[in-house]
Amino acid sequence: MTMHTAPRRPPPVGGSDFARLSKKITDAGLMNRRPGYYTVRSIAVAVAYAGGWSAFVLVGAGWWTLAVAAFLALIFGQVALLAHDVAHRQVFRRRRPSETSGRIAGAAIGMGYGWWQDKHTRHHANPNHEGRDPDIAPDLLVWSQGQARVATGLPRLIGRWQAFLFFPLLLLEGVNVHVSSARALGNRALKNRTLDGLLLYGHIAAYLAALFLVLPAGMAIAFLAVHQCLFGLYLGCLFAPNHKGMPILTGDDRPDFLRRQVLTARNVRGSWFTDLALGGLNHQIEHHLFPSMPSPHLRKARPIVRRYCQDLGVDYLETGLIASYRQALASLHRAGAPLRRARVSTARA
Repeated sequence: MTMHTAPRRPPPVGGSDFARLSKKITDAGLMNRRPGYYTVRSIAVAVAYAGGWSAFVLVGAGWWTLAVAAFLALIFGQVALLAHDVAHRQVFRRRRPSETSGRIAGAAIGMGYGWWQDKHTRHHANPNHEGRDPDIAPDLLVWSQGQARVATGLPRLIGRWQAFLFFPLLLLEGVNVHVSSARALGNRALKNRTLDGLLLYGHIAAYLAALFLVLPAGMAIAFLAVHQCLFGLYLGCLFAPNHKGMPILTGDDRPDFLRRQVLTARNVRGSWFTDLALGGLNHQIEHHLFPSMPSPHLRKARPIVRRYCQDLGVDYLETGLIASYRQALASLHRAGAPLRRARVSTARA
């Protein structure tokens, strides 16, 4: 998929395109903090988290505990979304309270805060840039035909049918978060590795102890499977609509900041419920342009950004949730085409 913009009007004099948009957003008060909102949201998530584990103990050794596992999978996703906002300094202006809160949230779901923040910061700097964005590294899947042509191992095996395997593979995303967080502890460049390690392994120890102390072994394993798989599926469904299937930059491709962020992201239309379920990340274009904007302001920023992009002639993509998944899967299928052709050629030979 190639990047392009429609013919644009000559820009007004004075500053970059992004600087002028930023002034509009700031003048509208959309960069102002929302302490009341985040206080209520944090308390609600904390109560739901504590309530979920209380229900786990009260239900005990009965198969209804799997319903509790499903509920906690959703709450773990909401904690992850809150950690995301904290890391972007949407909640606190200063670094220390942001990092402290982020680490607490990360510890609650078994995610290494330092690992995730480093990875996510690099993604925001170069979204969908092959070789620079860690979110499209060919780890298990291939995201472009170029990656498919040089793929080896699992990406080569899975890449042929990755569009069909995508959602089943998301069931492992929760486990991948834990494993990747643990692997990152071996990176000496990562700050506060010792603290992150203590929090990560403390979570894992407490989590497993709770499961096997309250439930029989078989039921504990079933709870773990349901909880972690649904948590992974929810995480994947949160992030898949945002950039997958959008233009991929390569080499020295580096448009200006506004176009780099807008052209590689898509918005998902929906109601307040969509905002709640996706944590505001359905307004992905606005979030990438203004990462520190409080999430409840993203919907208000949308018409300003959309109109501004229209005036500039910059493509602004917005679609429904199901359509966004369809586009992502179609892109994955196209990316795996060289692997399918190679298999056919080998079979004929």
